[in-house]
Amino acid sequence: MTDPVDAGASTQVTMVIDAPREEVYRAFLDPDAVATWLPPDGMDGHVHYFDPREGGEFRISLTYRDPRNDSPGGGGGKTADDTDTHRGRFVALVPHEKIVETIEFETTDQRFAGEMRVTVSLEETDEGTAVTYRCENIPQGIRLEDNEAGNRSSVRNLAELVE
Repeated sequence: MTDPVDAGASTQVTMVIDAPREEVYRAFLDPDAVATWLPPDGMDGHVHYFDPREGGEFRISLTYRDPRNDSPGGGGGKTADDTDTHRGRFVALVPHEKIVETIEFETTDQRFAGEMRVTVSLEETDEGTAVTYRCENIPQGIRLEDNEAGNRSSVRNLAELVE
């Protein structure tokens, strides 16, 4: 296990999905779809509320099926022993091109505190839609490799849903 990174760190994952940008964009704004594709491997999702418009807010929980084996380092969730809950806000929605969100974990652990910014860019390619998922200002308690692996897993789930 590596040491936590400094706050302000970022990761980026890009994957080409064999689906039109419109369909990929819709999957980011549909709470049922989000509950399906967002949870990384080993987790289940629950959308508590979701208002997909600029300024709209959301609250989502991701629960580890087996916290000891599925969570990074076996440490469990950030909010509860088996759960990561975050709330957020849609900052910008550019139809079929870009989604910008801010999210904050519900936690008492200061290592996971602070507002993270997630920017999703969608670009049309000959093979489909290039999805770039960028996280900025990652809380210091989250290892970059864990954040990147979780995002990569989520984007793979998104591809399975829309392809």
